[in-house]
Amino acid sequence: MGKQEAIVLYPAPPIGHLVSMVELGKLILSQNPSLSIHILLAPPPYQPESTATYISTVSSSFPSITFHHLPAVTPYSSTSTSRHHHESLLLEILCFSNPNVHKTLFSLSQNFNLHAMIIDFFCTAVLDVTADFTFPVYYFLASGAAYLTGSFYLPILHETTEGKNLIDIETLHIPGVPPMKGSDMPKAVLERDDEVYDAFIMFCKQLSKSSGIIVNTFDALENRAIKAITEELCFRNIYPIGPLIVRGRTGDNHGDNASSCLDWLDSLPEQSVAFLCFGSLGLFSKEQVNEIAIGLERSEERFLWVVRNPPEIDSMAEPDLKTLLPEGFLNRTGNRGMVVKSWAPQVPVLNHKSIGGFVTHCGWNSILESVCAGVPMVAWPLYAEQRFNRVVIVDEIKIAIPMNELETGFVSSTEVEKRVREIMQDGPVREKTKAMKNAAESALTETGSSHAALNALLQSWSLK
Repeated sequence: MGKQEAIVLYPAPPIGHLVSMVELGKLILSQNPSLSIHILLAPPPYQPESTATYISTVSSSFPSITFHHLPAVTPYSSTSTSRHHHESLLLEILCFSNPNVHKTLFSLSQNFNLHAMIIDFFCTAVLDVTADFTFPVYYFLASGAAYLTGSFYLPILHETTEGKNLIDIETLHIPGVPPMKGSDMPKAVLERDDEVYDAFIMFCKQLSKSSGIIVNTFDALENRAIKAITEELCFRNIYPIGPLIVRGRTGDNHGDNASSCLDWLDSLPEQSVAFLCFGSLGLFSKEQVNEIAIGLERSEERFLWVVRNPPEIDSMAEPDLKTLLPEGFLNRTGNRGMVVKSWAPQVPVLNHKSIGGFVTHCGWNSILESVCAGVPMVAWPLYAEQRFNRVVIVDEIKIAIPMNELETGFVSSTEVEKRVREIMQDGPVREKTKAMKNAAESALTETGSSHAALNALLQSWSLK
């Protein structure tokens, strides 16, 4: 009997990257149920929200998906603190994990016929060990096609702006993307002396050498960026197979939060509530939390707001709303607002008939979830490539309005009040978002663009 056909997925450890890579695995299985999928899990660089429950749920629901936990490694950076602690520590852990990846791939290749390996952008260092094997290596981008265009173009920017930091450049012109400030590029590449800048340039150069790039987007959402990649940047092997979003819940131990906020929403009119939620790493200072509260109170709109502890307080501890929020705020807004501690079931909330607008940190998964629910956004980016995403969803796709911050990054209560009121009105942004919801649904049908892209990908592995 011949070996079973298999592919290997290698996501970066943060939950947003892991979850969308697992969704990709499920999507591939839906077209190829006899396939075996192996997901390599590098040790997380910091204590994130637990993924154990999520992983065991996936394993029990999808027996063809096997998770391989790579052993812990000790990188140099674990003893020092640095400006971009997360990224540099993450890259070191992935680099130090190479021998363990090699070992696992070798062992798998003895028992399975490996057709392809799909890696996260952050896992580029693994190319040093995949050279020993014959399978092709593809990238999976957990962000959109516009961000991919920016990544392809970054080495060109690096060479044509020699001696300058991107953060100081007034306007950048990237193919397929609206003009943007240099400071809107991802944080890790804003300054040349940043410890991960060179690694990002090297990763971006590798993209065009890969067998193909799978992107969590769809044609109608980012048509101009997808065209720019194939026509202007001459990279043809791009597979826009999205939107890949998690339909169920991925949080652990939050049952009460889930049922209480959904029950509350049940009692409210359609499209009457603004939802504010900022991802697993989106944290605000106590002053900023206070300012958001004042803005929400003055807006007189209904709201559902997920509040996390400020960075200086233990993120695992339950937020003390009495000390974080203005005195009497909960009493004064209790008849039209609900504050949830730490976590809410984002997808069910966004899809609830009562939600009329979403104030988001512009993580790509959250953007797609909002698009699939047909909910317009207020874009308030906080870290990573989120400022870039804001330009794309505000200026290009026009499914969001911006939350404008001061020079210091602080957002005033007046701006919060204004934008929350604005997003709850009917208008072109709401219309465009609803149109994109329909386009997302049709992209995934049997005659849709994403379905065609997936089939082309499977054919390239001789699997379809």
